[in-house]
Amino acid sequence: MQKGNIGVTTENIFPIIKKFLYSDHEIFLRELVSNAVDATQKLKTLASTGDFKGELGDLTIHVKIDKDTITISDRG
Repeated sequence: MQKGNIGVTTENIFPIIKKFLYSDHEIFLRELVSNAVDATQKLKTLASTGDFKGELGDLTIHVKIDKDTITISDRG
């Protein structure tokens, strides 16, 4: 296997990520939902150990679909 260097700038990092890591739109969306679940689980764990001092409230994940935008939000 050949080894080499790759140069990455802020202008080209997102197209690289999109093309090589998330070429399938379903995988990209699944990853975003998975991140929201992970963040919510972490908040729940912090609350159970006493490391979260705020109001826990409902731990929910919201997926909002508009004409041109999909928004995934959580409290984590």
